[in-house]
Amino acid sequence: MKLLPYGPTAVLAEFGSLEEVMSAATAWRAAGYSGVVDIVPAARTVLVVHDATFDRESLGRPISSAETVARGELVTIDVVYDGDDLAAVADVLQLSEEEVVRLHSAPEYLVAFCGFMPGFSYLTGIDERLILPRRTTPRTRVPAGGVAIAAEFSAVYPRESPGGWHLLGRTDAAMWDADRDPPALLPPGTRVRFRPQ
Repeated sequence: MKLLPYGPTAVLAEFGSLEEVMSAATAWRAAGYSGVVDIVPAARTVLVVHDATFDRESLGRPISSAETVARGELVTIDVVYDGDDLAAVADVLQLSEEEVVRLHSAPEYLVAFCGFMPGFSYLTGIDERLILPRRTTPRTRVPAGGVAIAAEFSAVYPRESPGGWHLLGRTDAAMWDADRDPPALLPPGTRVRFRPQ
């Protein structure tokens, strides 16, 4: 772990793997350090936002190997698997479309972190047979609710935007609602299942 200053009220911890990030974020939340305002995980970093009372040196303590990743509430998302890339994904992976749907909807996913836009959650736990790089050419328009895969992640686009992930289907679930607490339907630690419709 490498600690980097991030202005007067934050510190950025860099890690070598997503698993280390998720373990550190879980451990630091559980520790309840005085002065910590927020803990924000990403793919290889954890941002710790704090006030003036926080002792940055406390993050330098080793994380117990017994620490586990937090697993929160289970959210089931109904998906219509008719995405623009479903046939192409099946072809590249030498699977049927039905097998792609079965492999995508079988696991229980875990939200590792959020980013890109409000409500965009990166879900880990994808079946390794579905791991594909991002599209060579991103789309200029991905509709809100697009259920997609890229690399080792799955995600749901919270609103219309450009995007380079492979679209497998769509959902009506609202990923972001400013009037909800928390606004993100899938904050870090949430368990997720996709249910074919």
